[in-house]
Amino acid sequence: MDKIKLEILGLSASHSQSGSFALVLGEELGNRRLPIIIGMFEAQAIAIEMEKIVSNRPMTHDLFKSLAINFDIDVHEIIISDLKEGVFYAKIICSFRDGSNFIELDARPSDAVAIALRFDVPIYANENILEEAGIVLNEEDEGNEKPAKSKKSPVVKASQDSEPLDTSQLNSISIDQLKSMMEAALTKEDYEKAAKIRDELNRRQA
Repeated sequence: MDKIKLEILGLSASHSQSGSFALVLGEELGNRRLPIIIGMFEAQAIAIEMEKIVSNRPMTHDLFKSLAINFDIDVHEIIISDLKEGVFYAKIICSFRDGSNFIELDARPSDAVAIALRFDVPIYANENILEEAGIVLNEEDEGNEKPAKSKKSPVVKASQDSEPLDTSQLNSISIDQLKSMMEAALTKEDYEKAAKIRDELNRRQA
C-alpha cells in the first residue's frame, strides 16, 4: 500500500471542545491536509518537542525514548494506518539496533507523532487515509495559506475568529452548502470545522 510523507503544519485550539486541539498534517509534495482532533496533553507533548523545551521531569514520550535507547531499540517511522468510524489509528515502526525483529506498535496518532518528533523520524499516512479523510486545498486556498511551520517556530495558535459549529445541524444542510462551508473554513485555516464537515460529507457518500 502506498504511503505518503507528511509534515506538521500546526496545532489549533478547538472552538467547540475545551481542551482539544486540531493537529494539522500536510502532504509534503501535495495540497492535501489531514486534520486530527487530539487532547490537550498530547498537543502539549508535540508542541514542547517542536519548541525544544526541556521539561523539569520527563514526559511519557520522553520516557519511551529513554527506554528505547537504553534497550537498543531504533524507531524508523510512524504511519497513520487506518480510519474506522472517524477514529484514526497509527503504527510505530521500530527494531532492535542490529536491524533484527522489526516490530509494528499500535498507537494513537497523537502519541505516534510526539514520538516521531523525539526520534526525528518521518511521518507517513497510507494513501487510502488521505483519499478518505484528506482535505484538498484548491489553488485559491493555497495562495491564502500561510507557510508551514518549521520545527523552530511556534506551532500552537489560538482559534481563528469564527462561530462554533453545531454538528447536530449538519445533516440538514445540503451537500453544496457543506462544500461552500468547507472552503470558507479552509480559507480561515479553521481545520477543526473543516474536518467535521469532511466527516459529514464522507458519511453521506458512504
